[in-house]
Amino acid sequence: MRQPVFIVATLGAALGYGVMNLLMAATPLAMQVCGLPFSDAALVLEWHVIGMFAPGFFTGHLIKRFGVLPIMGVGVLLNAACIGIALSGQDLHQFLIALFLLGVGWNFLFTGSTTLAMEAYRPEEKDKAQAAINFWVFATMALTSFASGALVTTQGWAWLNMGSLVPVGLLGVSLLWLAAKRRAQAGAAA
Repeated sequence: MRQPVFIVATLGAALGYGVMNLLMAATPLAMQVCGLPFSDAALVLEWHVIGMFAPGFFTGHLIKRFGVLPIMGVGVLLNAACIGIALSGQDLHQFLIALFLLGVGWNFLFTGSTTLAMEAYRPEEKDKAQAAINFWVFATMALTSFASGALVTTQGWAWLNMGSLVPVGLLGVSLLWLAAKRRAQAGAAA
């Protein structure tokens, strides 16, 4: 579990879930502050859920075709695009597009992370490794669930999104680091 692959997989799963949960849970409150009706918040969350789960029909095929790290990288870029759109304004279309992209980004990160994790342990380590990943994912989920409402009401929607750039950036750097490490190992083996 100290392997770089396992660490990056765990970071991807936990931080991908954490950013998604933080922004998703805060969205209805942010929309209410902006004077948007509850029906608009419901529409935004419906499209967010579609973004989360509709790609599940093809994400595995994309990973097989392009590789796990590139798909996780696209997930990071989609999260960054979500944040950029969320910071561009507070109209319905900005919330809708941002949360849809957040859902697709989560799907790519979480599916990619679970795929990557399978490379990091032997079959006899499966239960222990999965327990460790689940611990970090659900600890992050609990933290972001409790923090989202407090942060959006005390610091504001823009601050919440800017703060989300930190874990998104950390994920991007960790993916680049692992990709460089793999290239160096492949070059040394050749």
